[in-house]
Amino acid sequence: MQQQLDDSLGRKSHDSEMLGMEGHCAMRGSCGSKDGITKSLPCPSDDPASEDGFDRDLLVSLCGAEYVEGPTCCINEQLENLRDNLGLAENMIASCPACRNNFHSFWCTFTCNPNQATFLNVTETQLTITGKTAVKAVDFYVSEAFGKGFFDSCKSVQVGATNGYAMDLIGGGAKNYSAFLRFMGQEAEPGTPGSPFQINFPSSAPSDFEPFDGLPRNCADNDLESRCTCIDCPSICPLLPGIPPPDAGPSCQVGTITCLSFILVFAYGLALLGFVLGYILQVTIRKQREKYERVALAADANSDSTPLSPRSHSRGLIGASSLSHADGDESPTYTSQSDSRHLGRGVALLDPIETVQPRQYRLNTVIRRTFYRLGFYAATSPFLMFAIVFTIIGLLNLGWLRFAIETDPVRLWVAPDSESKLQKEYFDQHFGPFYRPEQIFVTSTPNGAYYPSQLNDTSLSTRPPVLSWEHLKYWFDIEAEIRALRSTNGYTLDDVCFKPSGPDSACVVQSVTGWFGNDLSSYDPDSWRDHLLHCADSPVLCLPDFMQPLTPQYVLGGVPTAESGIKQYLEAESLVVTFVAMDSLDKDEQEKTMEWERTLRSYLVDLSERTPSEAGLVISFSTGVSLEEEINKSTNTDIPIVVFSYLAMFLYVSLTLGNGSVGREEEGLFASLRRWARNFPKFFASASAASSTLSIDSRDAPKILPRLPRKLFVGTKVILGLFSIALVLLSVSSSVGFFSLLGVRCTLIIAEVIPFLVLAVGVDNVFILVHEMDRQNTMHGPNASTFAGFGATTPMSPTLPRARLQFEPSQSNDGSMDVDAASASVPLYLSVEERVARALAKMGPSVLLSTVTETAAFALGAVVPMPAVRNFALYAAGSVLLNALLQVTVFVSAMALDQRRVEASRVDCFPCIRVPSRIALTDPLPAGSGLSFLAKFIRQRYAPFLLKPVVKGIVLLTFTGLLVCSIISIQHIQLGLDQRLALPSESYLIDWFDHVDTYLDVGPPVYFVVAGGNATTRETQQALCGRFTTCEDMSVANRLEGERKRELDIKGSSYISDPAASWIDNFLTWLNPTNDKCCRINRRRPDQFCSDRQSPRLCKPCYEDHDPAWNITMDGLPEGDEFMKYLRQWLVSPTTSDCQLAGEAAFGTALSLNANGTEVLASHFRTSHTPLKSQADYINSFHAAHRIADEISQDTGLEVFPYSLHYVFFDQYAHIIAITERILGLGLAAVLIVTALLLGSWRTGTIVTVVVALTVVNVMGVMGVWGIDLNAISLVNLVISLGIAVEFCAHVARAFMSAGSGLPIDHPAGQKERDERMWTALVDVGPSVLSGITFTKLIGMSVLAFTNSRLLEIYYFRMWITLIVSGVLHGLVLLPVILSLAGGPGFPQQEADEEWMSHAIRNDYEYTPFVQDDDSISD
Repeated sequence: MQQQLDDSLGRKSHDSEMLGMEGHCAMRGSCGSKDGITKSLPCPSDDPASEDGFDRDLLVSLCGAEYVEGPTCCINEQLENLRDNLGLAENMIASCPACRNNFHSFWCTFTCNPNQATFLNVTETQLTITGKTAVKAVDFYVSEAFGKGFFDSCKSVQVGATNGYAMDLIGGGAKNYSAFLRFMGQEAEPGTPGSPFQINFPSSAPSDFEPFDGLPRNCADNDLESRCTCIDCPSICPLLPGIPPPDAGPSCQVGTITCLSFILVFAYGLALLGFVLGYILQVTIRKQREKYERVALAADANSDSTPLSPRSHSRGLIGASSLSHADGDESPTYTSQSDSRHLGRGVALLDPIETVQPRQYRLNTVIRRTFYRLGFYAATSPFLMFAIVFTIIGLLNLGWLRFAIETDPVRLWVAPDSESKLQKEYFDQHFGPFYRPEQIFVTSTPNGAYYPSQLNDTSLSTRPPVLSWEHLKYWFDIEAEIRALRSTNGYTLDDVCFKPSGPDSACVVQSVTGWFGNDLSSYDPDSWRDHLLHCADSPVLCLPDFMQPLTPQYVLGGVPTAESGIKQYLEAESLVVTFVAMDSLDKDEQEKTMEWERTLRSYLVDLSERTPSEAGLVISFSTGVSLEEEINKSTNTDIPIVVFSYLAMFLYVSLTLGNGSVGREEEGLFASLRRWARNFPKFFASASAASSTLSIDSRDAPKILPRLPRKLFVGTKVILGLFSIALVLLSVSSSVGFFSLLGVRCTLIIAEVIPFLVLAVGVDNVFILVHEMDRQNTMHGPNASTFAGFGATTPMSPTLPRARLQFEPSQSNDGSMDVDAASASVPLYLSVEERVARALAKMGPSVLLSTVTETAAFALGAVVPMPAVRNFALYAAGSVLLNALLQVTVFVSAMALDQRRVEASRVDCFPCIRVPSRIALTDPLPAGSGLSFLAKFIRQRYAPFLLKPVVKGIVLLTFTGLLVCSIISIQHIQLGLDQRLALPSESYLIDWFDHVDTYLDVGPPVYFVVAGGNATTRETQQALCGRFTTCEDMSVANRLEGERKRELDIKGSSYISDPAASWIDNFLTWLNPTNDKCCRINRRRPDQFCSDRQSPRLCKPCYEDHDPAWNITMDGLPEGDEFMKYLRQWLVSPTTSDCQLAGEAAFGTALSLNANGTEVLASHFRTSHTPLKSQADYINSFHAAHRIADEISQDTGLEVFPYSLHYVFFDQYAHIIAITERILGLGLAAVLIVTALLLGSWRTGTIVTVVVALTVVNVMGVMGVWGIDLNAISLVNLVISLGIAVEFCAHVARAFMSAGSGLPIDHPAGQKERDERMWTALVDVGPSVLSGITFTKLIGMSVLAFTNSRLLEIYYFRMWITLIVSGVLHGLVLLPVILSLAGGPGFPQQEADEEWMSHAIRNDYEYTPFVQDDDSISD
């Protein structure tokens, strides 16, 4: 016995004289198993080949006709083992005859070839449990030609059920023939399929051996024994034409920039050069002209000694009298203007008044009179106005009873009739909702860090390998705990998981634990590595309990690749664990799953805190409920910063609203304190010293307490400011109530953005109304005085009778207006009601212009199908309109009450307290008093500077440059919204998203759904299939394979990475009788199917005796009722190791049958996208899939559409550019129409529209350089940009049109007249625009700069700061310049028509003409 053992263990080869002999065997027969688990081992043999001991029929059926006669080196037991091993591969490679036949030829040669000794050498033997000597290792010499041919015939064969390749399963993913042979020759572990002994494939053979060099079949050969289909043989596939990727850049480029950018830069460069040359030329000509004029003036001075009046130098003065023409009179009075220059100041002032009256715009007159009456009524009966308006507001707010917030992302971002939404609903109804993945990434702690504070300091790339014996043991225990988790109502994973093989089967858990059968007890610290590598190389040999192969990319992440191209799985940085839970359209069933998910989430949160210290592991995870929970948490954390931002704006408005006018007789607060501090020491001085220094000014008398200005207590408007803010909130609340009543749901965007928007618009209107009221008080209040040359300086008594309504002029007996009577006496003092009415009459049309324009622009947004944008547009339009209505009604009433409080000397905020009146000074009103510091700055500095000709040119060039830069930048705006931005900065999901990008090497699944189509007909089958010779070249399966190959050639062209799982090909291959363990029927009762457990003696293959026989031409394959009979059985057949083509597990949900199972209603072909790492990848994959589906539909005539879980969320990006163009285009059209009609000038309306458009373009340009993507949120902000830009421009344009005399644009004095009007407009409304919308929003946005929310920072802080800066620059810099150059003729809008003369005189008296150029003469 010992000698026998020595011989067997020491034997390395046969006797040298037997090596390489033809007709002899190297091994033959069966010597038993080495351990009782593995299959029987062959015996080493040097005997000649024999014709005895085997079943010839079995041999021929396995190895073909070449073994019909002659001796062999195998016996029946070897043939049976060969049959079983070939059967395992048969399911995977039977679809490609070349691969199948090469595979059979290879192993038949190895096992039975009679010349076995010429290419096979037994190098090592071992003892079996029966004590026999058996083969332990052999050398199999194979020629390179056969090896390459064999590998090439099989390398592209696909396995539909796994969306992978047969080479991944039978060759360990080999990339060349050497690796393929090496994998097949590896000794299998006990109990697993494969070779029971080691087979080596030396690259060269000894001289006495001749490598096996059979003729390999090629998949492109034309004979039926070799020809494969396109799916398995790329060389015969029709080539699809190349297409650019969905994100391909523009085809026209000049260097690295687009042709458009090049043209813009070139054109702007020419314009800039032209401006510089033109300016130099103008300066040169001007200097020469001045030199000539100096000579001429010297001559005139010698001949004419008459002193010149300031009016004789009016060329340089803007503010000198302007000429006018009557309505309909187009001829200017040049003579009058020329004469007035030489007749002195008085004639110049009276000349335009005596010659013509200003032209009128009837619509404007009607609007002003309407606002006058409304203001007078609101001021006269404030409490009645409060009662009426607030009753209506209360009724609108009853709609809150039906208030609901929409949080479902699908209903928010996808239109109800959206194609993607309808397709999702179709998919859910026919195949069930997509699964709910619960995913965990497990990594090692980097560099020994064991605490979260240490983990944040190290990047993902520095993490050590995660696989170790200790880590595996720990994670096996964790997974066991997860499987045992019970929710509040006792639900476990088994109750909610997805079970592909039926309710009694195993849950789908994609984890490395599945390779070990969820049990590590059979392994030790030395054996686990070999087993893991074995399973990673051949997942089909390590099926988990749910019986579907787990390829490495699903369970391991961050796997490095060696230089040789071999994956180093033991060096993986991450375990990827996915528990697949079921989703349901039934809310109760769905709640069960969500309840367990919440339990899992709580467990994993706790686990993530202790794994670093317990096992040196770090986990990141996501559950089905995580995203919605964390987004809501983010919203809650944003509330404080948003509220604080509102409070900052509220405080600013309340404190600054009353600072528009400065008391004429009082010092400011700081001046009063300085005076008190200067005089306070006198309080302690001696009486004589005090008497000697006594001032006649009582304010210089020393006092213990300072004498604070009366305005500090009475003149502030804190209550009025708070009331205006309350009206903003009421308008938003009423809009919400009204639209809730109509069933329009609110969204979180509306809740966060609408108040900002309405506050911006509303505060601007409030400041304009209050500042105009201050101006009315200065002109017609209790302390008003006359203007020089126009009347007495004595203040009028407040007790004088109220003047008649200014828009109700007296008429003569014949009905004509008595202008003389109306102009004979203009009252200086007017009642509060009159002043309020006049203020609203002056500024009401401006409020109407901005409100109607913004409301129309927002309302047009309702045509957009995206619910979030549509609902926002409706709520915004309603809020802006309601806020404006409240401002011109109840706010006007409140303004009247507040003015009465001021005139009654009652303290703001405490109106019950009255401050004693001080003696009023009777000095005349100095020029420019009553203006705030901001107004004085604009009047004296900014406006004169801006309207200089050279400054205008610089402004136009600068903004043209901004436009060019913006257009160039817009081309780089990206689409998308990174979900991480919507999460709190400390959210656990951020780590999970990062790990998805880093470690997940698989893309999301995508389904190409075939809706309808009669699959029982051969025509439809051929339009679907891909593995048969008669399938259409552009069938569904073939086209998907072609697109996958196209992706390999042109990255990003189709985003298809995996072979498609073709149900019809798998089903028809399942019928192939060579797969004798698959479709089987009872021999005695052919109408009954056999189960997988029934004995082969009782059953036979379904198509064994079928006529015509099964073949790859599809001739004889089932149709009609026969097709449905076999299909129903296939769908309930479980997947086993003997038959992996069965449909229950892999395709059980791939088909939707009618109620009685006689018709296929819908089916899908499953594949996967390439790994998607960015928003652009997700968007482009959506576009690519829809392109593919559309082309398949066109080619096959079937209705095909793609579906993936993310499509419905990215559907918006298929239309968002068109939606953006449409909504902004409609908004600008509304701006043009409304402004042109209300301003009475298409020219001015066009200018305003262009400036608004430039503002929006500038905002979009900043988006491109500041990392702001285009999505629904930024689209909403662009709509807001349009509305706010109107607010910046409308008031300025209105004031410009209201200050003119109507000169035509080509009049010689037209330019000076437009400059004067623009100057007046800037002084009138510029301070209100700045202190209202600009400073208010800047304060609010500055607070948002401190937010921790990236979403608020990027899409609110960045965009709104850009909007405010761009809006104020365009509204107060560019618009005034363009209007001063090309604005339409104006319509004077004085408080009353009879004040035309007083207005003209006041303009010249109060607003001193400002110097236009150096030639102006000062007094």
